[in-house]
Amino acid sequence: MITLRYHITSIAAVFLAIAVGVVLGSTTLSRSLLSGLNTENSDLGTQVAQLEQDRNALNARLADGDSFAGAIGPLAVRGVLDKRTVVLITTADARPADRDAVKALVTAGGGSVTSELQLTDAFADPAKADQLKEIVIRLLPAGVQLPTATDPGTLAGGLLGPLLLISKADNKEQASPEEAAAAVVGLTEGGFLAAAPEVKPAQLAVVLTGGSSTGDDAGDKAATIARFATQVDRSGAGAVLAGGAGSAEGSGAIGVVRADTAATSIVSTVDNVDTPAGRVVVVLALAEQVAERAGRYGSAGNAQAAAPGAPSE
Repeated sequence: MITLRYHITSIAAVFLAIAVGVVLGSTTLSRSLLSGLNTENSDLGTQVAQLEQDRNALNARLADGDSFAGAIGPLAVRGVLDKRTVVLITTADARPADRDAVKALVTAGGGSVTSELQLTDAFADPAKADQLKEIVIRLLPAGVQLPTATDPGTLAGGLLGPLLLISKADNKEQASPEEAAAAVVGLTEGGFLAAAPEVKPAQLAVVLTGGSSTGDDAGDKAATIARFATQVDRSGAGAVLAGGAGSAEGSGAIGVVRADTAATSIVSTVDNVDTPAGRVVVVLALAEQVAERAGRYGSAGNAQAAAPGAPSE
């Protein structure tokens, strides 16, 4: 006779069998899954090791290339700036090492740096734009005419360009030493220039900046430097705007220049001055400016070539 106890025992046996089956099945599955994960982890480890090896090899090749460019640089520029004079203008974020290297290569090229000027953070600060424009207008020498554009970068370039560069037409100074000194002192006291020694005009200019601008006003800051460099170029035999990594982006001064067809037709840009090769290109681009040619050089996607004379991309 089948009793209630028999039913309960039968049901318990069924559930016990199911539980044992689940345990055994999950154990087998876990072992299989764990084995697969271990294999995949080993493969990924091998790939990571290979990628690290490739990265180290590429870094070594880059270091070799930089060493070679640094060693060959003075020979590559020898004589290209024979008896040419250059004024060196740096922004607040420009690297001192880049400035010193460019200055040395100008000398190696047969040229000389007559003056150095450093722009402060306030120079490109949109919040200081009205103050900068007011000072520029107030300090304008009698014989210098400002451009029609009213943005602070163009106006500042319209003031400093003629003070820092000699006339392209007759190789004469465009303002008296007293007028130049008064303008530099006024901009320094206004917080737009770092203290600078006596300004001696040159034929060419290098505007040296850092990478991309940052913050909410990044685009406006980059535009101020870009327009300043472009207007300085118009004041003499030519100018080169050089920057480091990121400078050719939309929030970088070089990126702003390269987006303006009118600007790129006159001012040369170099987007990798933070490398030995880029610094050599700055000097070669200065020589090209003397010949009334301009170009976009460097390693960014909007560069036309690595250097003057190199195949265009």
